[in-house]
Amino acid sequence: MSEEEFSCSPERKTQNPEQLNKHQSPGMAELLRVLLSVSEKAANVARVCRQEAALFELLVQEKTGPDKNKKFVQDFKTLADVLIQEMIRHDVCAQFPELAGFIYGEESNKFENGLGESVTVTVCAREEDTTALLAKVLDGDQTAASLLTKAIHQDLQVKDEGAESLQLDLSPTDVGIWIDPIDGTSQYIEGKEEEMTDEGFCSSGLPCALVLIGAYLRSTGEPVMGVINQPFNHKDSTGKGWVGQHFWGVSYGGVNACSFPNPKLSLGKKRDALSVVLSSSERQVVKDALTPLCNCHLTYASGAGYKILCVILGLVDVYVLSEASTYKWDSCAPHAVLRALGGGVSDMGACLSATSNGNKSFKSELTYHTPQAGCQGVDKWANQGGLVAYLDLAVLDRVVGALVGKI
Repeated sequence: MSEEEFSCSPERKTQNPEQLNKHQSPGMAELLRVLLSVSEKAANVARVCRQEAALFELLVQEKTGPDKNKKFVQDFKTLADVLIQEMIRHDVCAQFPELAGFIYGEESNKFENGLGESVTVTVCAREEDTTALLAKVLDGDQTAASLLTKAIHQDLQVKDEGAESLQLDLSPTDVGIWIDPIDGTSQYIEGKEEEMTDEGFCSSGLPCALVLIGAYLRSTGEPVMGVINQPFNHKDSTGKGWVGQHFWGVSYGGVNACSFPNPKLSLGKKRDALSVVLSSSERQVVKDALTPLCNCHLTYASGAGYKILCVILGLVDVYVLSEASTYKWDSCAPHAVLRALGGGVSDMGACLSATSNGNKSFKSELTYHTPQAGCQGVDKWANQGGLVAYLDLAVLDRVVGALVGKI
């Protein structure tokens, strides 16, 4: 199925993992367990890199050329990004060698040290070899290299009863994986220690930085499994360190399971006014069109993954983006979680086009298996039509109705 074709599958009832058929293959349950564990290792790496300010300054490199994200004046990659991506690739392939060549990420693993030397960052089988490689990246800083190596090579296992009991009639050989090692890189680099509101919402700062790992069907591009790790959810009891949290969701073949209750079940009566989250850089014409839907109050937050997480948790009704400034690695993981809850992430441009042509039934959900023809660099994996992330299909209809003919 090409990116121009549309998924029109109906909403499905979310099930608890305990209710799933026990006779099915356990392969995907083990993959989910591995993804949860490696996401927590990734979160630890992100926290370690923020704990040492001098170290963090060494890690920042500016993206240039075809890998530069046009959304920001300066878009950064960090050694933490590259390490997390390569660690995930290494750990997943160690358990699932059949996935080698089907794990994709945002970052190039080429890193330039202070001497102008280009180093290919990989995770080695032996800790001492990883330390030696990182020391070369870090201009001989053995202390920093050892600290990072310890975080990368730790044997960390996340226990999640729901994930362990999940049974899914799907083989890991049928999927590919998208990694966003640190979504919301600018918030991670700035390092503002914003705390959540009582409702759980945070408009900017470290809580907006997420680790995203999503699996999709190689045949159709449909997202089927997502893991979201939030390394900086709240401060620990000392007030000095951070404590994280993770979420997961699976949606395939009539099976829908996730790690938390469906927020739609607690929303009660549908509200007339919608809560809409946008990027602060969203076009004014979009803001003007959506304002009547939400009683003249629009919400803004940083990080594409975090804005979709806000929809997942029921903190907002919908996330709308009109430009091609997000990518497959941004949306794959949270899209899978939304599907497990009966929602989705749709191509806004395709929805508007279909509605303009009199077809209002298309959901036009994003797919993840084919690059955009005629594009180079990161642009070939951009969500070219923008996106709408929603829990309730009726919300998608209202948003598209408000925007059609306006943009």
